[in-house]
Amino acid sequence: MGCDGGTIPKRHELVKGPRKIEKVDKNAELVAQWYYCTLSQEKLSRPIVACELGRLYNKDAIIEFLLDKSSDKVLVEAASHIKSIKNVIELNLSDNPAWTGDKGNTKGDKYDDIQSARFICPIVGLEMNGRHRFCFLRNCGCVFSERALKEIKTEVCHKCGASFQDDDVIVLNGTKEDVEVLKKRMEERRLKSKLGKKSKKSKAAETTVKPEAAEDLPTSSQVNTEKDTVNMKSGENRSIAFCKSTVSESPSSSSGKSSKSSSEGPKRSFASRGEKSEAYKSIFTSHSSAKRSKEESSNWITHTAYYF
Repeated sequence: MGCDGGTIPKRHELVKGPRKIEKVDKNAELVAQWYYCTLSQEKLSRPIVACELGRLYNKDAIIEFLLDKSSDKVLVEAASHIKSIKNVIELNLSDNPAWTGDKGNTKGDKYDDIQSARFICPIVGLEMNGRHRFCFLRNCGCVFSERALKEIKTEVCHKCGASFQDDDVIVLNGTKEDVEVLKKRMEERRLKSKLGKKSKKSKAAETTVKPEAAEDLPTSSQVNTEKDTVNMKSGENRSIAFCKSTVSESPSSSSGKSSKSSSEGPKRSFASRGEKSEAYKSIFTSHSSAKRSKEESSNWITHTAYYF
Protein backbone atom coordinates (compact mmCIF):
# COMPACT_ATOMS: atom_id res chain seq x y z
CA MET A 1 0.00 0.00 0.00
CA GLY A 2 2.52 2.59 0.98
CA CYS A 3 5.63 0.61 0.27
CA ASP A 4 6.70 1.02 3.86
CA GLY A 5 7.92 -2.50 4.22
CA GLY A 6 4.91 -3.70 6.29
CA THR A 7 3.34 -7.13 6.09
CA ILE A 8 -0.28 -8.09 5.75
CA PRO A 9 -1.48 -10.36 8.55
CA LYS A 10 -2.99 -13.65 7.59
CA ARG A 11 -6.36 -15.01 8.69
CA HIS A 12 -5.06 -17.56 11.22
CA GLU A 13 -3.08 -14.77 12.84
CA LEU A 14 -6.13 -12.53 13.25
CA VAL A 15 -8.58 -15.21 14.40
CA LYS A 16 -7.59 -16.60 17.80
CA GLY A 17 -8.61 -20.17 18.39
CA PRO A 18 -9.34 -21.85 21.73
CA ARG A 19 -6.47 -21.88 24.15
CA LYS A 20 -4.83 -25.14 24.87
CA ILE A 21 -5.18 -26.38 28.47
CA GLU A 22 -1.82 -26.34 30.12
CA LYS A 23 -1.10 -29.67 31.70
CA VAL A 24 0.72 -29.80 35.00
CA ASP A 25 3.96 -31.67 34.86
CA LYS A 26 3.54 -34.67 37.15
CA ASN A 27 7.22 -34.86 37.94
CA ALA A 28 7.28 -31.22 39.02
CA GLU A 29 4.17 -31.76 41.15
CA LEU A 30 5.72 -34.77 42.84
CA VAL A 31 8.90 -32.85 43.54
CA ALA A 32 6.93 -29.97 45.04
CA GLN A 33 4.94 -32.26 47.33
CA TRP A 34 7.60 -34.71 48.50
CA TYR A 35 10.80 -32.66 48.45
CA TYR A 36 9.69 -29.17 49.57
CA CYS A 37 7.85 -27.72 52.54
CA THR A 38 4.19 -26.93 51.84
CA LEU A 39 4.33 -23.71 53.85
CA SER A 40 7.76 -22.17 53.19
CA GLN A 41 8.47 -23.84 49.81
CA GLU A 42 11.95 -24.71 51.06
CA LYS A 43 13.61 -28.11 50.89
CA LEU A 44 12.45 -30.51 53.55
CA SER A 45 14.99 -30.93 56.30
CA ARG A 46 14.75 -32.62 59.64
CA PRO A 47 12.80 -32.25 61.84
CA ILE A 48 9.96 -32.88 59.38
CA VAL A 49 6.35 -32.77 60.55
CA ALA A 50 3.02 -33.64 58.97
CA CYS A 51 -0.50 -32.31 59.63
CA GLU A 52 -3.66 -34.36 60.04
CA LEU A 53 -4.40 -33.88 56.32
CA GLY A 54 -1.13 -35.57 55.31
CA ARG A 55 0.92 -32.54 54.18
CA LEU A 56 4.66 -32.25 54.83
CA TYR A 57 6.26 -29.25 56.55
CA ASN A 58 9.51 -28.17 58.10
CA LYS A 59 9.01 -27.84 61.85
CA ASP A 60 10.84 -24.51 61.91
CA ALA A 61 8.40 -23.07 59.36
CA ILE A 62 5.39 -24.19 61.44
CA ILE A 63 6.84 -22.63 64.60
CA GLU A 64 7.52 -19.34 62.83
CA PHE A 65 4.00 -19.38 61.38
CA LEU A 66 2.44 -19.91 64.81
CA LEU A 67 4.61 -17.28 66.51
CA ASP A 68 3.87 -14.63 63.90
CA LYS A 69 0.85 -12.78 65.33
CA SER A 70 1.19 -9.58 63.33
CA SER A 71 -1.71 -8.08 61.41
CA ASP A 72 0.22 -8.44 58.11
CA LYS A 73 0.31 -12.21 58.52
CA VAL A 74 -0.80 -14.00 55.35
CA LEU A 75 -3.03 -16.98 56.09
CA VAL A 76 -1.93 -19.78 53.79
CA GLU A 77 -4.59 -22.33 52.91
CA ALA A 78 -2.10 -25.13 53.49
CA ALA A 79 -1.70 -24.10 57.15
CA SER A 80 -5.10 -22.54 57.98
CA HIS A 81 -6.17 -25.64 59.94
CA ILE A 82 -3.01 -25.60 62.11
CA LYS A 83 -3.83 -23.72 65.32
CA SER A 84 -1.06 -25.02 67.59
CA ILE A 85 2.02 -27.22 67.52
CA LYS A 86 -0.17 -30.09 68.77
CA ASN A 87 -1.91 -30.20 65.39
CA VAL A 88 1.24 -31.53 63.70
CA ILE A 89 3.14 -34.77 64.29
CA GLU A 90 6.89 -35.14 63.98
CA LEU A 91 7.71 -37.95 61.55
CA ASN A 92 10.03 -40.85 62.29
CA LEU A 93 11.59 -41.40 58.85
CA SER A 94 13.98 -44.11 57.65
CA ASP A 95 16.97 -42.94 55.59
CA ASN A 96 17.66 -44.33 52.13
CA PRO A 97 21.20 -45.78 51.98
CA ALA A 98 21.32 -45.21 48.20
CA TRP A 99 20.68 -41.50 48.45
CA THR A 100 23.85 -39.46 47.93
CA GLY A 101 22.40 -36.13 48.96
CA ASP A 102 24.81 -33.20 48.75
CA LYS A 103 27.83 -35.43 48.29
CA GLY A 104 27.97 -34.77 44.55
CA ASN A 105 29.80 -32.03 42.70
CA THR A 106 28.87 -28.54 43.98
CA LYS A 107 30.26 -26.56 41.00
CA GLY A 108 26.87 -26.38 39.30
CA ASP A 109 27.08 -29.40 37.05
CA LYS A 110 25.45 -31.71 39.59
CA TYR A 111 22.45 -33.71 38.42
CA ASP A 112 19.63 -34.11 40.91
CA ASP A 113 18.09 -37.52 40.52
CA ILE A 114 14.41 -37.12 41.34
CA GLN A 115 13.82 -40.83 41.24
CA SER A 116 16.19 -41.39 44.17
CA ALA A 117 14.39 -40.44 47.36
CA ARG A 118 15.91 -39.48 50.68
CA PHE A 119 13.66 -41.77 52.72
CA ILE A 120 12.35 -45.30 52.23
CA CYS A 121 9.87 -47.70 53.80
CA PRO A 122 11.70 -49.71 56.51
CA ILE A 123 9.55 -52.83 55.85
CA VAL A 124 9.27 -53.17 52.05
CA GLY A 125 12.13 -50.87 51.00
CA LEU A 126 10.11 -48.66 48.63
CA GLU A 127 11.43 -45.15 48.13
CA MET A 128 9.31 -42.22 49.27
CA ASN A 129 9.43 -40.28 46.01
CA GLY A 130 5.71 -39.94 45.25
CA ARG A 131 5.51 -43.01 43.00
CA HIS A 132 4.06 -45.07 45.84
CA ARG A 133 1.52 -44.24 48.50
CA PHE A 134 2.96 -43.67 51.95
CA CYS A 135 1.25 -43.35 55.35
CA PHE A 136 2.23 -42.42 58.87
CA LEU A 137 0.80 -43.36 62.26
CA ARG A 138 -0.64 -40.48 64.24
CA ASN A 139 0.30 -41.99 67.63
CA CYS A 140 4.04 -42.48 67.04
CA GLY A 141 4.84 -40.71 63.73
CA CYS A 142 6.47 -43.73 62.06
CA VAL A 143 6.23 -43.71 58.24
CA PHE A 144 5.51 -46.82 56.15
CA SER A 145 4.33 -47.55 52.65
CA GLU A 146 0.67 -48.45 52.19
CA ARG A 147 1.72 -51.77 50.67
CA ALA A 148 3.54 -52.74 53.87
CA LEU A 149 0.50 -51.99 56.02
CA LYS A 150 -1.75 -53.99 53.73
CA GLU A 151 0.55 -57.01 53.40
CA ILE A 152 1.41 -57.21 57.10
CA LYS A 153 -1.84 -56.54 58.94
CA THR A 154 -1.27 -55.77 62.57
CA GLU A 155 -2.46 -53.40 65.29
CA VAL A 156 1.09 -52.69 66.49
CA CYS A 157 3.66 -50.43 64.82
CA HIS A 158 6.33 -52.40 62.93
CA LYS A 159 9.07 -50.03 64.01
CA CYS A 160 8.41 -48.90 67.59
CA GLY A 161 5.69 -51.30 68.77
CA ALA A 162 3.06 -48.65 69.58
CA SER A 163 -0.56 -49.72 69.22
CA PHE A 164 -2.78 -48.00 66.63
CA GLN A 165 -6.18 -48.22 64.96
CA ASP A 166 -7.38 -47.69 61.40
CA ASP A 167 -8.34 -44.09 62.17
CA ASP A 168 -4.75 -43.36 63.24
CA VAL A 169 -3.38 -44.12 59.74
CA ILE A 170 -2.96 -40.89 57.72
CA VAL A 171 -2.06 -40.91 54.02
CA LEU A 172 0.76 -38.58 53.01
CA ASN A 173 0.01 -36.28 50.05
CA GLY A 174 -3.18 -38.18 49.22
CA THR A 175 -5.82 -37.45 46.62
CA LYS A 176 -8.76 -35.06 47.09
CA GLU A 177 -10.92 -37.93 48.30
CA ASP A 178 -8.29 -38.92 50.87
CA VAL A 179 -8.04 -35.31 52.07
CA GLU A 180 -11.84 -35.08 52.52
CA VAL A 181 -11.89 -38.28 54.61
CA LEU A 182 -8.97 -37.05 56.73
CA LYS A 183 -10.67 -33.67 57.22
CA LYS A 184 -13.82 -35.34 58.57
CA ARG A 185 -11.73 -37.42 60.99
CA MET A 186 -9.85 -34.31 62.13
CA GLU A 187 -13.08 -32.43 62.85
CA GLU A 188 -14.48 -35.41 64.80
CA ARG A 189 -11.32 -35.63 66.91
CA ARG A 190 -11.40 -31.92 67.73
CA LEU A 191 -15.08 -32.09 68.72
CA LYS A 192 -14.34 -35.04 71.02
CA SER A 193 -11.42 -33.20 72.59
CA LYS A 194 -13.59 -30.10 73.22
CA LEU A 195 -16.33 -32.20 74.82
CA GLY A 196 -13.75 -33.99 76.95
CA LYS A 197 -12.31 -30.67 78.14
CA LYS A 198 -15.79 -29.39 79.04
CA SER A 199 -16.58 -32.55 81.00
CA LYS A 200 -13.26 -32.28 82.84
CA LYS A 201 -13.99 -28.64 83.73
CA SER A 202 -17.45 -29.54 85.04
CA LYS A 203 -15.98 -32.37 87.13
CA ALA A 204 -13.31 -30.03 88.48
CA ALA A 205 -15.99 -27.47 89.40
CA GLU A 206 -18.00 -30.17 91.21
CA THR A 207 -14.95 -31.31 93.12
CA THR A 208 -14.20 -27.72 94.17
CA VAL A 209 -17.79 -27.20 95.33
CA LYS A 210 -17.89 -30.43 97.35
CA PRO A 211 -14.90 -29.58 99.59
CA GLU A 212 -16.41 -26.13 100.31
CA ALA A 213 -19.65 -27.78 101.44
CA ALA A 214 -17.69 -30.31 103.43
CA GLU A 215 -15.78 -27.53 105.19
CA ASP A 216 -19.06 -26.09 106.51
CA LEU A 217 -19.95 -29.40 108.17
CA PRO A 218 -18.00 -30.38 111.30
CA THR A 219 -15.66 -33.27 110.80
CA SER A 220 -15.52 -36.32 113.03
CA SER A 221 -12.33 -35.06 114.68
CA GLN A 222 -13.98 -31.71 115.41
CA VAL A 223 -17.02 -33.50 116.88
CA ASN A 224 -14.74 -35.65 119.02
CA THR A 225 -12.80 -32.61 120.22
CA GLU A 226 -16.05 -30.80 121.02
CA LYS A 227 -17.25 -33.84 122.95
CA ASP A 228 -13.95 -33.94 124.82
CA THR A 229 -14.22 -30.25 125.69
CA VAL A 230 -17.80 -30.76 126.90
CA ASN A 231 -16.70 -33.74 128.96
CA MET A 232 -13.79 -31.76 130.35
CA LYS A 233 -16.08 -28.89 131.23
CA SER A 234 -18.60 -31.22 132.85
CA GLY A 235 -15.76 -32.89 134.75
CA GLU A 236 -14.49 -29.52 135.90
CA ASN A 237 -17.98 -28.53 137.01
CA ARG A 238 -18.30 -31.79 138.87
CA SER A 239 -14.91 -31.35 140.50
CA ILE A 240 -15.76 -27.77 141.46
CA ALA A 241 -19.10 -28.90 142.86
CA PHE A 242 -17.35 -31.68 144.74
CA CYS A 243 -14.80 -29.26 146.15
CA LYS A 244 -17.53 -26.85 147.13
CA SER A 245 -19.42 -29.62 148.85
CA THR A 246 -16.31 -30.69 150.71
CA VAL A 247 -15.53 -27.08 151.64
CA SER A 248 -19.10 -26.42 152.68
CA GLU A 249 -19.17 -29.61 154.64
CA SER A 250 -15.78 -29.02 156.29
CA PRO A 251 -16.80 -26.09 158.54
CA SER A 252 -19.90 -27.84 159.74
CA SER A 253 -18.03 -31.05 160.20
CA SER A 254 -15.16 -29.24 161.93
CA SER A 255 -17.60 -27.31 164.08
CA GLY A 256 -19.44 -30.50 164.86
CA LYS A 257 -16.20 -32.22 165.66
CA SER A 258 -15.02 -29.29 167.76
CA SER A 259 -18.32 -29.21 169.60
CA LYS A 260 -18.11 -32.92 170.12
CA SER A 261 -14.50 -32.65 171.20
CA SER A 262 -15.32 -29.74 173.48
CA SER A 263 -18.16 -31.69 174.98
CA GLU A 264 -16.23 -34.87 175.14
CA GLY A 265 -12.77 -33.33 175.75
CA PRO A 266 -12.95 -33.00 179.56
CA LYS A 267 -14.35 -36.43 179.90
CA ARG A 268 -11.54 -37.83 177.80
CA SER A 269 -8.94 -35.71 179.60
CA PHE A 270 -10.08 -36.79 183.02
CA ALA A 271 -10.44 -40.32 181.89
CA SER A 272 -7.15 -40.36 180.05
CA ARG A 273 -5.10 -38.80 182.86
CA GLY A 274 -5.25 -41.94 184.90
CA GLU A 275 -4.18 -43.93 181.95
CA LYS A 276 -1.17 -41.75 180.88
CA SER A 277 2.34 -42.20 182.25
CA GLU A 278 4.04 -39.92 184.77
CA ALA A 279 6.43 -38.56 182.14
CA TYR A 280 3.52 -37.42 180.03
CA LYS A 281 1.76 -35.94 183.06
CA SER A 282 4.86 -33.95 184.09
CA ILE A 283 4.50 -31.83 180.97
CA PHE A 284 1.37 -30.12 182.27
CA THR A 285 1.26 -27.49 185.07
CA SER A 286 -1.29 -29.48 186.96
CA HIS A 287 1.38 -32.02 187.88
CA SER A 288 2.80 -32.00 191.37
CA SER A 289 6.30 -31.35 190.05
CA ALA A 290 5.11 -28.11 188.54
CA LYS A 291 3.78 -26.74 191.82
CA ARG A 292 5.94 -24.04 193.47
CA SER A 293 6.77 -23.49 197.04
CA LYS A 294 5.96 -20.30 198.89
CA GLU A 295 9.51 -19.09 198.36
CA GLU A 296 9.31 -19.58 194.63
CA SER A 297 5.92 -18.00 194.30
CA SER A 298 5.83 -14.43 193.04
CA ASN A 299 5.18 -11.39 195.18
CA TRP A 300 3.73 -8.06 194.32
CA ILE A 301 7.04 -6.93 192.77
CA THR A 302 7.81 -9.92 190.61
CA HIS A 303 4.20 -10.79 189.84
CA THR A 304 3.79 -10.92 186.16
CA ALA A 305 2.19 -13.27 183.75
CA TYR A 306 5.58 -14.19 182.23
CA TYR A 307 7.29 -15.04 185.54
CA PHE A 308 7.51 -18.61 186.67
